[in-house]
Order: sequence, then structure tokens, then C-alpha cells
Amino acid sequence: MTPLIIAAAQSTSIAGDLAANMVWHQRFMQVAAEQGVQLLVFPELSLTGYERGLAAELAIAPDAEVLQPLRDFAQEVGVTTVVGMPIRLSEDSPVLIGALVLGADGSLGIYSKQHLHPGEEVAFAPGTGGSTLNIGVDTVALAVCADFSHASHAAAAAQQGADLYAAGVLITENGYAPDTALLQGYASAHSMAVLMANHGGATGGWESAGRSAIWASDGSLIAAAPGKGNLMVVARRDAEGWNGQIVAVAEG
Repeated sequence: MTPLIIAAAQSTSIAGDLAANMVWHQRFMQVAAEQGVQLLVFPELSLTGYERGLAAELAIAPDAEVLQPLRDFAQEVGVTTVVGMPIRLSEDSPVLIGALVLGADGSLGIYSKQHLHPGEEVAFAPGTGGSTLNIGVDTVALAVCADFSHASHAAAAAQQGADLYAAGVLITENGYAPDTALLQGYASAHSMAVLMANHGGATGGWESAGRSAIWASDGSLIAAAPGKGNLMVVARRDAEGWNGQIVAVAEG
């Protein structure tokens, strides 16, 4: 097996405070770099919090100058990083739930959430997804929360040759068991590893369950956070297979 190191960033977001959240994201990215992580995935709308009421005023173009420091930092530390942000693809276009891929090579990828959760339509429009990305020899397909509740979404990822299905989410305690059962099922059904990055605490009036997790392509659990809090779930693949680690992330 080709070596690969991936991680789910279980971060907490400060409501609507992009500047503060960017600093916090950089802290996670620094810790990820110290762990040799190649791909780091943050929760849904991680840069603003899951704040539907603020989305319209916070939404930016994916290539907005305000995010350039984060893009530069991803390249500096060599960690391809997926961050959550409300986006507009043009000045007069609707607000989408974006997952922006800040490449270790300086590139920018755009994924927009295709399937909205009931109630999200008041603030967001459905997106169109996005291209897969390559981390070494591995193909990664992205998802944002409710996307994965549609079996067709994971099946499409598998058809695109995905070795990893990576989802940034907001999952509450009530939804945790059925949602993780789905994700684990996709891993074994489609022979692809699955990463789930959940919020580390309350956001937008919802209490996140935390417990971010990564499953191997046979559906076995590699590692899961024990609860809430600012944690990183790291999974390493080598010739022996997968092994996992939970890393606490403290303010720098």
C-alpha cells in the first residue's frame, strides 16, 4: 500500500467571526503538518460556523482576497486543506454551502453542497458538487453533510474512482448513530475509505455530537474522537494497513 496520512479536523467555530476562525484553522493546519498529514478536512461551514442567519452577509467568492492567507499557509505547511464557507460564484448568484480545497501546491478547488437539509433552503441554494482531487495516488471525493444521506452521492463518488469519501458535517447526538451507520456502510459497499469531520461543539443553535471518525475501505473503524472538543482524528496507511490516532489541538 502507498503511504497516506489523512485527518479530520474536529474544530469549534466562533459564530460569524471569519478572522478568528482562520487563526484557529491555521493552528489545526500547523498541528496537521507536524503529524505529516497530507489531507486535512474541516466540518461544514467551519470558517463561519453553521450560521444560516449570517450566511448571506458572510458569503464570499471562493477566490476572495480575505482567504489568501489561509491558502498561503496551506502551501507553506504542505497540507491540502478542505474548509467550509458560504460562497457566491458571482456577485448576484445565490449563496451556496462551499467546501474549498486549499491545495498544498497553491491551487484552489471548489465543491458546493448538492443536497440541502430541510430548512437550509431559506439561506442556501443547492450546489453542483465538484471534481475529485488527487492526494498522491489516491482519488478523493468530497461531500458536505446531507449529501451523504443520498446513497446515489456516495455511489457516484465510487464510480469516479474514489479511494476516499471525505465529508465535512454537522451531526447532532440524535443523528449520530444512523448517519455513521450510513457512512460506514458506504466504506464497505464501495471499497473506499470514509472520513467524517464533525464540529467540536455547538454551532448555529445545534449541539454537535463531535466524535469525528475515519473508516477503512472494508468498513472497519480506524479511529474516532471520544466526544466533543478540539481534536484531530489522524489515519495513517502504510504497508501494514491503517492505524489511527487522536491528537488534541490547543490554542497556540
